[in-house]
Amino acid sequence: FFLMIRRPPRSTLFPYTTLFRSFALELSPDERERLYRAAAPLREGAWPVRWVAPETIHLTLKFLGEVPDGRVDAVRAALAAVAARARPFAVPLDGFGAFPDPRNPRVVWAGAAAVPPLVRLQAEVEAELEPLGFPRDRRPFRPHLTLGRARDGARARDFAGFAALLASLPYHGTLRAEAVTLLRSTLTPAGARYDAVGAPPLGAPDA
Repeated sequence: FFLMIRRPPRSTLFPYTTLFRSFALELSPDERERLYRAAAPLREGAWPVRWVAPETIHLTLKFLGEVPDGRVDAVRAALAAVAARARPFAVPLDGFGAFPDPRNPRVVWAGAAAVPPLVRLQAEVEAELEPLGFPRDRRPFRPHLTLGRARDGARARDFAGFAALLASLPYHGTLRAEAVTLLRSTLTPAGARYDAVGAPPLGAPDA
């Protein structure tokens, strides 16, 4: 999930803005490279999509929005508590798609199976954060790994043939969930830069 800490005034938003994107599940380096290679035909097309850097690909469990500095320690404690109650598990990855519609995409993604351990982990995140003032997301949890986002002004006619290409590309992989990572994100004109600032292993004692 995402945490954003004290967003600067709009006039000073760039060159950087600091955020936290926490409770993310990360791919192994080898799986990340496999996924990036499998998606290469998408990046090679002239589609109006801003593709994310391979090292930033991950599975997000919750988006928090802006979070004051004084609440960060509580969120870190929630991260540790959620991780301590879970156990490592595997998430099958399969194929590509887009929200809301491959014929007019806003977000391009790689699919992740909603296996029971993943669904339980995401529910634990929601339950742990609700007492801290973060409302539960009422939308169904649809696990995925974001690969790119449509550029501003992109229209459906700009994506002729895109849906067929998405459906034709083979990809099968595995995300091995062994830790929950708190990611700090710095937004720059070149895109987001992510840094891990906490990653308690699943099943570790709650500190």
